[in-house]
Amino acid sequence: MNQLKNIAVLLIGLAIFGTATAQKGHIKTVSGKRVNVEDLEKRIEHIMDSIQLPGLSIAIINDAKIAYHNKFGVANLKTKEPVDQNSIFEGASLSKPLFAYFVMKMAEQGNFDLDAPIYDYLKDIFPKDAVAEGSMEAYKTLTPRIVLSHGTGIPNWVKGELITIAFEPGTDFSYSGEAYQHMGAALGTKLGIGWGGKLDTLFLEEVAHPLDMNKSFYTWNDFLKEHIVKGHVKGKVNPESSRFKKVGPGFSLQSDAYDYALFLIEMMEPKNLSVELRDEMLKEHNHFKPDNKIHLETGQTGWGLGFAQKPTPNGLMHLHTGNNKDFQAYAMFVPDQKYGFTIFGNSDNLFPFLTEIEKLIEEQF
Repeated sequence: MNQLKNIAVLLIGLAIFGTATAQKGHIKTVSGKRVNVEDLEKRIEHIMDSIQLPGLSIAIINDAKIAYHNKFGVANLKTKEPVDQNSIFEGASLSKPLFAYFVMKMAEQGNFDLDAPIYDYLKDIFPKDAVAEGSMEAYKTLTPRIVLSHGTGIPNWVKGELITIAFEPGTDFSYSGEAYQHMGAALGTKLGIGWGGKLDTLFLEEVAHPLDMNKSFYTWNDFLKEHIVKGHVKGKVNPESSRFKKVGPGFSLQSDAYDYALFLIEMMEPKNLSVELRDEMLKEHNHFKPDNKIHLETGQTGWGLGFAQKPTPNGLMHLHTGNNKDFQAYAMFVPDQKYGFTIFGNSDNLFPFLTEIEKLIEEQF
């Protein structure tokens, strides 16, 4: 399926999506408390105004269905252009769990081995000077399973520096977008399609379209050119859009809360991936040590293949944050309650919104 055909399918999907706006009535919190939708929207608008949050896409899942979705605010603070139901946001690191699901789908089809070293696919194209001399043997042991659970020992981003691996892979935790990039390159190389538009097209065919996620892409296209909102830092518009030409498994997803909620529902009640591989994604693969900074600050206890994990009174929460500076995002779900929540914002101050909205709809993080 070529890119033009993908866009044609997308537009058909959008015609259906146009009816999926905010419902009236009530939503349920993760503990089952009922919240009036009118009260929810008044609170959203009040918080956005008080913290000067430009634009927002929000979705809440009850009983493994989207109970509420809406978009608020403006796409561009300078022009005051409002967001609409087709507005797209950068997902930042919410790219990672969705790409992890894509990897699991490839594994299910026998196209990618979760426990085969990624170096086996990269060695013929790998820059000889990309890894520090003392880390090369450790790098050769990295597998998709180790990458997805952030056990590589590679820094988050190396920014052109040599890769230095901090510990024996698989023995500790080190959050790494850099490692996700290497895994994505390995997948595209293994499949013989590279990691540009062809890999994104395969993602659309195998993940996005089967889940009705008709507004989610990893690379730039004409639809994004028309509907991507502007990012903001400290109240100022970033005039440039991030025109990703390569798939960035760690950062380049462009989507909205409605589409991402469909992914969270798939994680709760899988229809496109086997239950066995879904369970493998949600199983803890990297348990935090007692002195882990994330554990001490948030109560999270470990990482599966894509999502972080946090025990709560309502059941195990699976969650992930996203931060591209001028765009931020967040998603969580609690399978025991068939509850989920996700927000996308076009600025650097989305997380204060999360803190405030929790006062109405209970703990989400």
